[in-house]
Amino acid sequence: MSIDTKFIGKTYPTKTYDVSKDKIAEFAHGIKNPDPHFIDEEFAKKSKYGCVIAPPTFAVLFGAQVIAPMFFDAELNLNMWMLVHGEQEFEFMEVVKAGDSITTSGKIVNIVNKEKLDVISYEVNSKNQLGKDVCRGMYTFVVRK
Repeated sequence: MSIDTKFIGKTYPTKTYDVSKDKIAEFAHGIKNPDPHFIDEEFAKKSKYGCVIAPPTFAVLFGAQVIAPMFFDAELNLNMWMLVHGEQEFEFMEVVKAGDSITTSGKIVNIVNKEKLDVISYEVNSKNQLGKDVCRGMYTFVVRK
C-alpha cells in the first residue's frame, strides 16, 4: 500500500537544542575530527569565531529531533522494517557555536509513489537564538513495498 500523498505539508513539533562545548567535543570525537576549533577552548577563543564551534555535520543532532516523530506517526503508518535512509543534503548559513540555542522545524515536502517503493522528502529548517537561519536540511527516505 502506498503512502498517501495527503501528508505532503505535514509538520511536526518544533524542537530547541541547546549547544554546549561538551556536546560539540563529543560529536567531534565521534566523527574522528580533532580540529581544534571543535575541541580546544583556548585555541577557539583566539579564532575568528571567539569560541568553540560545531562541525557542520553537527546539524544532524538538532535535525533528528524533528525527524524522529515522523517515524512514529501512527497516522502516516510507515513500515519501519522497509524504510531506508536515501540521502541528505545541507545548506549552511550561520556557524553553530557553543552556547547557541537552535530551534528546528520540519515538514514533509514531497511523497512520490513508485511501483515498488515510496519516496518521502523531509525538510528541516534551523534558526539560532537570534532568529538567524543556521541550516536547511533535506532528508530523503525510501520505503520499499
